[in-house]
Parts: sequence; structure tokens; C-alpha cells
Amino acid sequence: MTIHKRVSRYNPASEDFSKEDFPFYWIARLNNIYVHHMEKALRKVGADVPTWRVLFILKQNGTCSMSEIALHAVVKLSTITKIVYRMKADGLVETRPSAVDGRVTEVSLTAHGEEMIVEMQRATEKVFARGFSGMSSVKIARLNHMLAQMFENLRDE
Repeated sequence: MTIHKRVSRYNPASEDFSKEDFPFYWIARLNNIYVHHMEKALRKVGADVPTWRVLFILKQNGTCSMSEIALHAVVKLSTITKIVYRMKADGLVETRPSAVDGRVTEVSLTAHGEEMIVEMQRATEKVFARGFSGMSSVKIARLNHMLAQMFENLRDE
């Protein structure tokens, strides 16, 4: 695949490259500052970003396997397993073997996990409001569409 001269400054292999024009530069910086603000907000309610991710995946999808959580959280399965069992010890989730395949562990929210979600939403709402300040729903939808397209372009087949 060749890069047209018009967009060569976005390609690190080009002599015209500029890091400030490189979308992945901004994606990495954005993720770093987002995680920083989320950790700070979540610490106030005794939570962290991995807990937030797992609870919100379960809130949206219902009961999930460990593999499904790892996929959506973009975390290795071994890491998710550690996170989930820590959350189980904290009473936020419960686990059980799948009725279909006993090798699969299913994870679901507890009442305490649902309460924690409400606390985390209150603690983090300012992070989201600040992050999306000045952006219309159309701009946010367009951004999501472009990021999803980049994801599909890079996804393994």
C-alpha cells in the first residue's frame, strides 16, 4: 500500500512526517491523560480503571465470560482473571462455571457492584464532561466512526 503525497506527513516513514500530525501520537497522549484523570476520580470511591472497565462491560452486556471481558477491556485474559477474582473478593462480582461449558467461567454483577457503578458514575462524570466539552453529538459520532474504521483497518483477520 502506498501513501499519497498529500497524506505523507502522517506516515512515520515519510521525510515530511510530523509527530503533531500523527493521529496515533494524539491517541496515545489522550489515553494517557484520560487514564490519569480517571484514576484520580475513581480513587475517591475506592476504585480503579480496571474495576471501572469490568463493571461497565457487565452493566452493558450482562453476564460475560472472562474471555469476553478481556476482549472488550482490551486486556490479556490472565490479567482479567486476576482483576475479576480481586473484584469477587471485594463483593463486586460473582463467578460460576458456564452451564454450557464447564471450562468457561461466567462473571456477573452483584448488588454491591451495581452500587459501585453508581458511585463511579458520580465520581467520573466531570472527566467525561470536560473531555467532550465543545463537541456536539455529531462530532463525537464522527470521531467514533473514524476510530472504528481505523480499528477495522488494523484488526487481524
